[in-house]
Amino acid sequence: MGRRSPYPEEFRRDAVALFRAAAGARTYSAVAADVGVTGETLRSWVRQADEQAGRGERGQATEAPGEELARLRTENTRLRKAEAEWQLEREILRRAAAYFAREVK
Repeated sequence: MGRRSPYPEEFRRDAVALFRAAAGARTYSAVAADVGVTGETLRSWVRQADEQAGRGERGQATEAPGEELARLRTENTRLRKAEAEWQLEREILRRAAAYFAREVK
């Protein structure tokens, strides 16, 4: 067992979220300097968060590959339907804008 971290869990979660919000635009060291820790410390927190996100409480994978595939297919179908709705909305707005532009002239 390692020693207990002097940083509260909430602080570590916030630091990891800040690094992820940078979306590759900033390095571990740059974000770590902002929060007052070393780059390696932040890197280990991100690694731990990734491990915890991928595993359940008992250390088992949260879903089987088949379940994940089914979930992703369902989500893909939902997103395709939403995209079709957005295209329809954009077309309606485009036609309305053209109509009102003719009316103004």
